[in-house]
Amino acid sequence: MKTKITELFDIQYPIMQGGMHYVGFAELAAAVSNAGGIGTITGLTQKTPADLANEIAKCKDMTDKPFAVNLTFLPTLNPPDYPGYVKAIIEGGVKVVETAGRNPQSVLPHLKDAGIKVIHKCTSVRHALKAQSIGCDAVSVDGFECGGHPGEDDIPNMILLPRAAEELEIPFLASGGMANAQSLVAALAMGAEGINMGTRFIATKEAPVHENVKQAILNATELDTQLIMRPLRNTERVLNNDAVERLIEKEKALGKDIKFEDIIEEVAGVYPKVMLEGTMDAGAWSCGMVVGLIHDIPTCKELVDRIMKDAFELIQERLAGLLS
Repeated sequence: MKTKITELFDIQYPIMQGGMHYVGFAELAAAVSNAGGIGTITGLTQKTPADLANEIAKCKDMTDKPFAVNLTFLPTLNPPDYPGYVKAIIEGGVKVVETAGRNPQSVLPHLKDAGIKVIHKCTSVRHALKAQSIGCDAVSVDGFECGGHPGEDDIPNMILLPRAAEELEIPFLASGGMANAQSLVAALAMGAEGINMGTRFIATKEAPVHENVKQAILNATELDTQLIMRPLRNTERVLNNDAVERLIEKEKALGKDIKFEDIIEEVAGVYPKVMLEGTMDAGAWSCGMVVGLIHDIPTCKELVDRIMKDAFELIQERLAGLLS
């Protein structure tokens, strides 16, 4: 399948694995890239630029296909060594960078001078237009269904994607609720040039997370996610668990007076405990409503092959058949 995204990233299929904290390691990124999509190493999961350089080298040993690195720009008093991470990305020969969080304008010249394609994650059309104006090559448009941070506008993809298609000149991926061939075909119909999958790729054999995490995703339905930190205007969609219930009770009790410090126990330092140790109630962890569509744990190749096979059948048989 050829789209503007497959041509931009030089990949076979228009499927990207999004950056996910303590999930996007070399093993998963390489598996997705080898399957014909594009995998993503999560930059800030690596504690130092040197660690990221090692993870990039490891990924290059596992695949000769293009892969991406996610770099999330956080609003923090003690920012990570972003120049160091950018240097590791450039020197590592990475071809694609997925930026997220705050405006990536300060690092764009360095990445672009190195010939790197930049795709920025956005939760609104206005943010996508800003990314386009500063020179991003593409954007990932995240609907309200997505795991992680859906923004504060609450616009689902049935509206957000066609709106993006109306406004944008650069290509975009659909993110949030993406899991199967129906997701891909619907996204293409609404103007996207492919899909960005996060939660779906956690439930794969190569995802280097604890088996408890994969089983939690399999056991969950579309009713099992919660929105947290809404009073702090840092809304996050997470899988419900005991820690999330405690956090929500604090939000109800404290109302508009709540501070980040009040919920730090439920959100800080959680991901290693959940993803690596399998302690599922350790805290809140990002998960999309798409869990309702996840029913197995295939290899990345099995998953990508199935999506593409079913997508071709959907387009050629069901949709084409409606015209005859």
